[in-house]
Amino acid sequence: MSHPSHPLRGVLLMLAAVFFFALLDATSKTLAATYPIPFLAWARYLVHCLLMLVFLGPRLGRGLVSTRRPGLQILRALLLVGVTACMMAALRNMPLAETTAVVFITPLLVAILAGPWLKEKIGLNRWLAVGVGFIGVLFIARPGGDLNLEGIAWALACAGCYTVYQLLTRQLSPTENTLTMLFYTALVGTLTMTLAAPWFGAVPAIQGWDWALLCAMGLFGGSGHFLLIAAFRHAPASTLSPFLYVQLLWATLLGWIVFGHLPDGLTTAGMAVIAGSGLWLALAQRRESRRG
Repeated sequence: MSHPSHPLRGVLLMLAAVFFFALLDATSKTLAATYPIPFLAWARYLVHCLLMLVFLGPRLGRGLVSTRRPGLQILRALLLVGVTACMMAALRNMPLAETTAVVFITPLLVAILAGPWLKEKIGLNRWLAVGVGFIGVLFIARPGGDLNLEGIAWALACAGCYTVYQLLTRQLSPTENTLTMLFYTALVGTLTMTLAAPWFGAVPAIQGWDWALLCAMGLFGGSGHFLLIAAFRHAPASTLSPFLYVQLLWATLLGWIVFGHLPDGLTTAGMAVIAGSGLWLALAQRRESRRG
């Protein structure tokens, strides 16, 4: 079923979605200082899953789990669990803005791997954007810098999982219902982390506002993905992709307000290079789609 095009509405929904993702990361970083990462991932997916069951279950019923390709759905969901856990581990060791910037090499990796994976044509623009983007990562993770190497490794692992997750999303999208795809991520994430519960380690007693923050993670994550889906119903990907990089601004602002951290000059330059290369790639692909 086709949807009417409302580009401005799509852009506003996209801006709201990336704001929720930045809130999710800031909340995760706050809680990761106290609680084990696997426990936080479990709480994030449990709340997300319950919200979908309550608000969509009565209307969609079995449609929530009806899929032609269950194996790929489960694999895609497991990759998002990896994204969540690696991102939380990176945030425990690195500032919010820098972590977000490193993970934002994902669109560049997707652009390159879409060639052999999805049989898309890889032009010069893609290769140049990827090369410039990795120079930006080197600015952030430079030798002698203040950033934790373990945190950088977790952020790169997050980007790797997120890349394959996005490629599987592209592969499944033509034939699968988007809400079903969203529910599989919540359901598989909840079941996986529940099975992993014996290996969580000691979980400290949950104090005061931490209960609200644990619930907020699921709310922020679920709302962000829901708004993202809604954005793509109102505007094409070529229009929306450049606005993904607004999340870097949200992350920098929240990192300053919540954690009192601002990136130094070279790190800011690296973030700008990554964002610039991603925007260049998005705009180039937009021109290609218009010509096509």
